[in-house]
Amino acid sequence: MYIQRIVLILLAACLLGGCGYNSIQSKDEAVKAAWSEVVNQYQRRADLVPNLVNTVKGYATHEEEVFTKVAEARASVGKVTITADDLGDAAKMQQFQAAQGQLSSALSRLMAVSENYPTLKADGLFQNLQAQLEGTENRIAVARNRFITAVQDYNTFVRSFPQNLTAKMFGYGEKANFTVENEKAISTAPTVDFNKPAPAPAKP
Repeated sequence: MYIQRIVLILLAACLLGGCGYNSIQSKDEAVKAAWSEVVNQYQRRADLVPNLVNTVKGYATHEEEVFTKVAEARASVGKVTITADDLGDAAKMQQFQAAQGQLSSALSRLMAVSENYPTLKADGLFQNLQAQLEGTENRIAVARNRFITAVQDYNTFVRSFPQNLTAKMFGYGEKANFTVENEKAISTAPTVDFNKPAPAPAKP
């Protein structure tokens, strides 16, 4: 009886391995790890915002609208959280991307404000924060690309036969990924140049 149980366990293990169960587990963990790094880097950026805003405020006292937009965008980011268990929810992923895109745009305008204040640009603290922000944006891009790759690999695997049968049996569905539109919005924040003259109206 004991030997039969061992044989059944070994047989089940072989069947699961042959149907991709172990690979699904591995790829699922890879997606979760990649997402954790994405969240960490976005949080790192959000943590820089208060000090950055306060530093700019010290020189650009008349830019209240810009400061308000940054504060609102940072607050929106804090309200949209996605855990590893939520990665199958495309709607939540879109909300997350939209909030991060708004913060990217607000920070882009905040940094553009510095162009109007030479003393601010020369401030050592501002330069340090600016360097930290740039470094964080680079880390976000790397983490985001790794996540995209991990999700693509996972989704392709769980959709393929015969592991798609195993995935359905154990409740492993596809993961949501960054969309093309929001990917561009996040990775390429709009540039705002207050010193650039407005374009001349087109001639009739």
